Amino acid sequence: RFKMWQFFCGISVALLFVLHFWWKRRYESVDSDLGRCRHRIEVLQEEHENVVAQTVAQQEALFNSMLEGFLLLDAEGRVKTMNQSLQRLFTVHGDIRGKTIMEAFRLHGLQDLAERVSREGQVRGFELELPGFRSRYFEVSAVALFDLHDEPNGMLFTFHDLTRLKELENTRKEFVANVSHELRTPLTLIKGFVETLIDGAKDDPAVATRFLQTIQKHTDRLTFLIEDLLTISRLESGQITLNQQKLLLRPLVERVMDDLQSRAAEKDILLENRVNDEASANVDADRLQQVLFNLVDNSIKYGRLEGTVIVGAEPMADGFIKMWVKDDGPGIPPDATERVFERFYRVDRARSREQGGTGLGLSIVKHIVQSHGGEVWVESRLGEGATFYFTLPVEKIERFPLPVLQTA
Repeated sequence: RFKMWQFFCGISVALLFVLHFWWKRRYESVDSDLGRCRHRIEVLQEEHENVVAQTVAQQEALFNSMLEGFLLLDAEGRVKTMNQSLQRLFTVHGDIRGKTIMEAFRLHGLQDLAERVSREGQVRGFELELPGFRSRYFEVSAVALFDLHDEPNGMLFTFHDLTRLKELENTRKEFVANVSHELRTPLTLIKGFVETLIDGAKDDPAVATRFLQTIQKHTDRLTFLIEDLLTISRLESGQITLNQQKLLLRPLVERVMDDLQSRAAEKDILLENRVNDEASANVDADRLQQVLFNLVDNSIKYGRLEGTVIVGAEPMADGFIKMWVKDDGPGIPPDATERVFERFYRVDRARSREQGGTGLGLSIVKHIVQSHGGEVWVESRLGEGATFYFTLPVEKIERFPLPVLQTA
């Protein structure tokens, strides 16, 4: 029996060893499978995170590529996200996520819109004004968002910038009003003098002659206005093709001064040509003559009696030459120096109309200079005269697109 017991004990131990090694191998196999599963889960999780990150990046890229501003609020009415266009439109600095609309933008109109959306569910075509030195205007559309249980889950706003359209509309209205006024004034005067002549003034030769001279003066004023309007229109539409050639500037200035010498003599104004004999530029001769004529004519009109008008030029380091027309008249107020190139803008309206100008001369100057690729500006101090500067290319350059004249 003892031997039998030893035998069974030996068998049991052997079986235990076999079972131990079997379980060990099984455990190692299972552990290896688990390791592979964990690795697979980690790989899938990483792929999922990459897909999510890629999707979020694509969404952000899509939102940031939108010209319209985009704003998303959460269920509590706080900023959840916004795109770069909205940051640029509203000049937002820093992170505003988690803030309310009033905290983020300080606009009661936007807060009122959010309250209206919460009541109505959707608002389209809401016009929002952003006050400031230069007011900005936006068309805002907004919609309330809901979850699967129809519970409020936030709001989505889109902002379309209307500022440029508003400016163009104001420009159009101002232009039509100015043209109407400039046309109506001489026409009214002409009509009045004609009616007076018909009523009997024609029978007095001296009175008739004076009236007819006045009619002729205002007829010329209408002619000049229409010609300038047509010039502006052709320049803006690109119908005028510049014939640019290398040109010596001093002889051209001399021709302009010869044409205006009689006007300068009426006020005992001295015209000085200080342009160097070698100064040249690649320009359209006719258009540059128009620029110089308008600038010198303006300096004569608004310069002082027995004054001086100087035309000069000097080379610049960037391949351009700078020309200027300087007078010693009363000067231009600081707040008007940025506006004198606007159509129909006048510093002194009464004096300008007395001088017979159309109010378009400096606008034409600006447009012609810009079409050559140059710039134009004015520097002035009250009581010390004004100097109009403009730049022109010395050599031929790529043709610049004709810019649209601004009114602000």
